[in-house]
Amino acid sequence: MIFNNLLNFINNSYIFLKKKIRHLYLSSNIYNKKITPSFISSLEYYPSSNLLDALIKYNKKKINIENYSLNEVWDNKDLKEKDYKNLNSFFWLFSLDLKSSKKDTQNIIKQWIDKNYRYNFKSWEIDIVAKRVIAWISSSRLSYEDCSTDYRDRFNNVIKKQINHLINEIEGSEWGDDKIIGCAAIILTGLTYHDRNNYLDTGLNLLKKFVKFSFNNDGFPKSRNIRQLCFYLKYFILIREWFKESQNDIPDFINENIYYLGQAYAFSWQNNKVDILFNGNHETNNMDFDYYLKKLGYNFKNQSKELGGYVALNNKKISLFMDVGSSPDKKFSSNYQAGALSFEIISNGKKLICNSGYFQKHGHQLNKLSKSSAIHSTLILDDRSSCKFNMTKNEISHGLKILKKNIVCEKNYWKINSSHDGYLKQYGIIHEREIEFYPEQIKFIGNDKIIFKNSIKNLKYEVRFHLEPNIKIMKTQDNKSILIDLDGEGWKFNSDNNIINVDNGLYFGKKNLFIDNRNIVISGMTNSENQTIKWQITKL
Repeated sequence: MIFNNLLNFINNSYIFLKKKIRHLYLSSNIYNKKITPSFISSLEYYPSSNLLDALIKYNKKKINIENYSLNEVWDNKDLKEKDYKNLNSFFWLFSLDLKSSKKDTQNIIKQWIDKNYRYNFKSWEIDIVAKRVIAWISSSRLSYEDCSTDYRDRFNNVIKKQINHLINEIEGSEWGDDKIIGCAAIILTGLTYHDRNNYLDTGLNLLKKFVKFSFNNDGFPKSRNIRQLCFYLKYFILIREWFKESQNDIPDFINENIYYLGQAYAFSWQNNKVDILFNGNHETNNMDFDYYLKKLGYNFKNQSKELGGYVALNNKKISLFMDVGSSPDKKFSSNYQAGALSFEIISNGKKLICNSGYFQKHGHQLNKLSKSSAIHSTLILDDRSSCKFNMTKNEISHGLKILKKNIVCEKNYWKINSSHDGYLKQYGIIHEREIEFYPEQIKFIGNDKIIFKNSIKNLKYEVRFHLEPNIKIMKTQDNKSILIDLDGEGWKFNSDNNIINVDNGLYFGKKNLFIDNRNIVISGMTNSENQTIKWQITKL
């Protein structure tokens, strides 16, 4: 124990020292000279700002820049971190009315250049730099047109300086989202300046490395994060549209990745228009993105039953989703949740059984809670989750593997059967779940098996079934069933020979918010032999 603590201390000290030395180098005159461009060229392609409609959340009512105090915009030292990042990313430029003063807009950018021409760790973070470059170039009607010669030269110079910084630093970033935004900024700069600095080739090569590192063989993110999948799709489409609008040939690998990501997007969202709350996902409402795709002529279809470690079985009225995938590798696990074999049921577009979503803000105690198995509709053993997390590093410390999987989808019968080893090492137990659905009877039958591989232990178990906050439930007088009112639809939950209770919980379906919800709980103790916990959900 003492030896391990000493090793951790030495390792943490080394990491701290390495970061300190790196910071001193980036702030030095040597680095400043290295990233300063040797020659200046002018913007030649002016991308349409509406190509970013899928990425930018801004008010439909445009604002006029003349209504604000421009001389104080960079002097506010009391901004919260989020507000500081938003201000320095310049994505707020897309909220400006195009009738706003070009002179005033360019004056704000000039003020920023005066104060931030050299690297500083706050305003030159990878995601902030990348967004700022994209915003400046994509808002060129305000940020660049009709400018003075001096401003134009400074604008072009600092764009390239920031891109040189991105090229130096992007591969060292730990965050996949930052990497794809950075690649997009480098590629856009190569297209707009006609690539005299080889930015285009560099950006494409970096993007290829990112894809190889971050996507599996089916083109699904290795993180298994559905929200991240949508984010990547948006940026790939944006890059493709830049190529198309600038009349450059679209690289084949861009089209290929859009195809695979689009297939996954259709599988996880478009087939049902409901957010499934697995592994870092929350309610996103992608209707605006669907409109954006339609406007640009993208049409994705996918009738697969399984993709990315998820099963999706559908008919016209009922959908059943289940997580049958192994946990991701540590380096892709920052937003993973321990919800192996959890499931969701959708009836006529409404969630009957759900998971409780994800509290995205890292470092918050609710983020840790929302990673646990108890937030999912699955089995919890001994008040422990099926995976263990290192919250300091924000990653999985002990993951799980799926041991078997069987999927049947016929007109009058569905079945998903799968098992995982998340409780095997500590308790010698395998959790196996089988869910059957009988469409003619509109009835689900579930079997959760606790299978002992080692010595038998007396352990507490719970099987939870989470409900959205608006759903009404009532326990019957015989305490053997739960009646569920799903917006006028009647359903009955029952589990013979088991203790059923209704518990209070928290719903994290809306980003970084929590709402009280209810969940149905089957609880008990393991005994001297393998056990099967049976339950049913039937439409009345």
